[in-house]
Amino acid sequence: MEMRALCQQFYDYSLSIRGYSKDTIKRYKFTLDFYCKFANITNINQVSVENVRALFFNGRSERNWSVHTFLVYHRSLCVFFRWCIGQGLITKNPINEIEKPKLEKRLPSKLTKQDAFRLLEIVYNYPWQNKFLRYRNHAMFATFVFCGLRKNELLKLKYTDVDIDNLTIFIKQGKGSKDRILPMSPTLAIILTKYLEERMKHQKTCPEFFASLHRNTGLTYGGLRDIAVMIRKSSKINFTIHKLRHSFACMLLQNGCDIYSLSRLMGHSDISTTAIYLSASADHLRLQMAKHPLNDI
Repeated sequence: MEMRALCQQFYDYSLSIRGYSKDTIKRYKFTLDFYCKFANITNINQVSVENVRALFFNGRSERNWSVHTFLVYHRSLCVFFRWCIGQGLITKNPINEIEKPKLEKRLPSKLTKQDAFRLLEIVYNYPWQNKFLRYRNHAMFATFVFCGLRKNELLKLKYTDVDIDNLTIFIKQGKGSKDRILPMSPTLAIILTKYLEERMKHQKTCPEFFASLHRNTGLTYGGLRDIAVMIRKSSKINFTIHKLRHSFACMLLQNGCDIYSLSRLMGHSDISTTAIYLSASADHLRLQMAKHPLNDI
């Protein structure tokens, strides 16, 4: 069967039937396009263990793929070939013959409590051109720090998802197509209220919670990226949006949050994903070690 048409069927199935996100479909498309171009494949019958192995060998030896990149390609092709088996197009998954490298177990980088406070202070006091930008950007970074949202979750947050009266934020269809409700701290509620007042003054009626300045639409990925670059240069704090999420998790652990509650707040499917933060939080481990019964001797 012709490869291009087959891939499109796979994308449609993944989106409509499996309910995968558009970002996941985009990753599948990039991987399959790269594989077909590399191995000069136009028909599913041309797929072989040899050309799949050559792809990964070239990636590691010539393109200097990291272990993470290797595993992303491996996972994407595995899903596609497994679907092909289900369709009766191939009899075995060629990706099973490819040995996977071990992913390095690195501790997540994080900001200290002092740096997190300083970051919010700099965002608020930055010379923005008007109050709307000041309050909106301060509200965005405060939401990252106080709630640990993913970048995609924040940009897709709707006006109706934020309930300041009941101090909750509803995350609809986060990573893994999971809904969750996050409690909101009183401090964050005050910050968001100031932004909402300014949002109303600028007559923003778009469904997205964080609105663009010049249009009545939600803030874009590019807009958030540009803001982060400006703040990174001004603050001299080496952060990424995902690093703010790590910081949220570590600060909660340091202040006594249990791992099960943190896993729910982070929206993790597997608690082992959350457990890595235990190693990153020395203060939390020190607190647990202080509970040893022989410490009083």
